[in-house]
Amino acid sequence: MSKHFLPFTSSLIGSMPRTKDLLSGKRRLQNGQLSREDYEALLLKETEEVIRLQERNGIDILTGGELSRDNYVSFVAEKLEGATMMSMADMLPYMEDKQGFEEILDTLDVPAVSIKNAICTGKIKRKESLLKEEILRIRQFSEKELKATLPGPYLMTRSMWLPALSSKVYDSKEELGKDVVALLKEEIEELRQMGVSVIQLDEPVLTEVVFSKGKTRSFMCAALSEKKDPTEELEFAASLLKEVVDFMKEKELCSVLHVCRGNWSKNEGILLTGSYTPLVPLFAKVLPSVLALEYSTKRAGDLSSLLENDAIRENCILGLGVINPRIDLVESGESIVQRAEEALQYLPKERLWLNPDCGFATFANRPVNEFPCIEAKLRELHRAQEFLRKKY
Repeated sequence: MSKHFLPFTSSLIGSMPRTKDLLSGKRRLQNGQLSREDYEALLLKETEEVIRLQERNGIDILTGGELSRDNYVSFVAEKLEGATMMSMADMLPYMEDKQGFEEILDTLDVPAVSIKNAICTGKIKRKESLLKEEILRIRQFSEKELKATLPGPYLMTRSMWLPALSSKVYDSKEELGKDVVALLKEEIEELRQMGVSVIQLDEPVLTEVVFSKGKTRSFMCAALSEKKDPTEELEFAASLLKEVVDFMKEKELCSVLHVCRGNWSKNEGILLTGSYTPLVPLFAKVLPSVLALEYSTKRAGDLSSLLENDAIRENCILGLGVINPRIDLVESGESIVQRAEEALQYLPKERLWLNPDCGFATFANRPVNEFPCIEAKLRELHRAQEFLRKKY
């Protein structure tokens, strides 16, 4: 990473709520009732509002809100050859354990037709850039540092692998993973040429591996193929991530690895629980520039489980989750300062960033918060950031 960032740098994790107009516009576009030009005008207007929201609340590294995506991973179906968009209802006939899959849907408390996923049905490669249009929209409104948010290689590989269909094209999930890594490298190089130097990889499924107690879950939007022993699965995930992160290091880019425990419901009781301890070896092997982690909820455990690791503490910036996007309570600036000062017991100020735990609207049709509350939360985040910068 060639760039140096200010202490307590702030950024969002990615997704923001889409308005009813934008959601309606997307449906009308798909039904042929709205022109591409009119839809793009809607997207542009709402992107500007997301950028202005961040700017007036002092966010240092901007994100575009992922407004054109139906969710944080399935949108790739529109951009890739060999990927087909399928709802969970579409997937059901191809699941080996149909009863178990239906139980998962009951747990998630969502209709089977409402969550969609990109499924591998052919050889996977880019037919167009995943994020180019998104980045160009942001650039119309700001020249500030920005962050591109991508689904990580393990998330993409595992969520796209539906054995009944994907095994007709690839011998194994590992073979699919090689093509996923290749397309992500292409995408990252294109982003670098566009002037993007901070790139985030979303890997929430890592917590599914270690905290679901052996039961395969759909984890919000992924079919999540059959699971091996967690140790083997984490080794596979680490190998994919390390190759992509090492590529970013070669290109002198700032790599951000984001991990949470689920972000589809305001009901904390149905989301995964556990400290980062089982994932520390993976983090220490991959060593991204920044670990952007969920920490505002007690479900995440304490900081010591992560920061007592020498390799992580000495080589990574911690993007500390200090805002819970799923609750309406606005965290006070004082509580954010207190959380940051706990991390400063382990890290110098130069290696501490501040961010929400996750996005505010993982699914386009199922946001976990609304703009007035989001703005109030970001205002307090900025107040805490200013206090910390002045004090330290």
